[in-house]
Amino acid sequence: MKYPFEAPFSEIEAAPEPFVAAVFSSLASEFLTLPKGEGFVDYAPFEAGYEALKKATSGFAALPRTEVVKCVIEVPIAFVVLRSMLGFTPPEWAYVAAQRSGLELNQGFARTLDRKVRVSPLSSLRPSPEMMKRIEAMVETACDLLEQGCPKVQADQIHRLQKADTVGGLTALRNLSAIGAPYAMVLYERFLGRPFAGHRDSVSELVGDGLENAIEEQLARAGISFRKTRRAERFPGFDQAPDFMVPSEFNPKIVIEAKLTEDDGTARDKVTRIQHLHSLSIAGQPNGKQKFEVIACIAGRGFGVRREDMKKLLIATRGKVFTPKTLSCIVECTELKNFKTR
Repeated sequence: MKYPFEAPFSEIEAAPEPFVAAVFSSLASEFLTLPKGEGFVDYAPFEAGYEALKKATSGFAALPRTEVVKCVIEVPIAFVVLRSMLGFTPPEWAYVAAQRSGLELNQGFARTLDRKVRVSPLSSLRPSPEMMKRIEAMVETACDLLEQGCPKVQADQIHRLQKADTVGGLTALRNLSAIGAPYAMVLYERFLGRPFAGHRDSVSELVGDGLENAIEEQLARAGISFRKTRRAERFPGFDQAPDFMVPSEFNPKIVIEAKLTEDDGTARDKVTRIQHLHSLSIAGQPNGKQKFEVIACIAGRGFGVRREDMKKLLIATRGKVFTPKTLSCIVECTELKNFKTR
């Protein structure tokens, strides 16, 4: 099997299908495993927070605000347990609390507090007076919502509190804490919420970093000068900066895009992004010559779904498409070899 980066572009243009198959064969997905990352909460501390909260509320017989706040300060992971009961993201919780309390509770504060708790789940908080007011407002809001349960909504709507443990207020919460949740309902709620969805979102950059780090390793090993860009950086001639520019951003001769996706719809968007880089590379150039070579490094099952999208990617990069399996060839099979110093 010949990979597209091993063939002349004319051969790819004439018969792209075998090269699409070659790229597909080298794609592998790691969606079954995720990096934990800093701030990952194991079950043991989460359970400790749950038990502390259960004790502070006498088995959820009541939600005394002072005791719940005290519990959250002494065993901070109880704060995350409380949020899990609501089923809210940190910014959503802060937004509702701000509406109800009139305090300024922005998304930044909510995310920072949530992360602080997750990093040190069992280390007591030492909040400033202002921070304490905000924590009290969020706890007050959570307790109010959990006590009230789910309000009635129209038949074509579903409320965020319409969950087995919150639909009936404290009665539902107390019952589930005492007898355990019915397994079918637990599975149904996981189905609605996607298992590990919150954690996947929080480590999405770490997942992508693995591919970028592998590219960086290949460039460094060959002694190639490169510029690795940061998110939202702006450079003349690029409306969106590529992930790598060789030898520098001042006179790029090669640009590398690192794209990972497990979703075919997102993969299509990323192929369009690489096509746009190809358009920039030939803009104003005679006879279709390139100002810079475009290289794509892709990973994830999303790219292995639509054959037509892969054909577009092969044309846009003139066959310079690499996967983690073939990344060791990236220097010798592209113009990068002209910048080797080792």
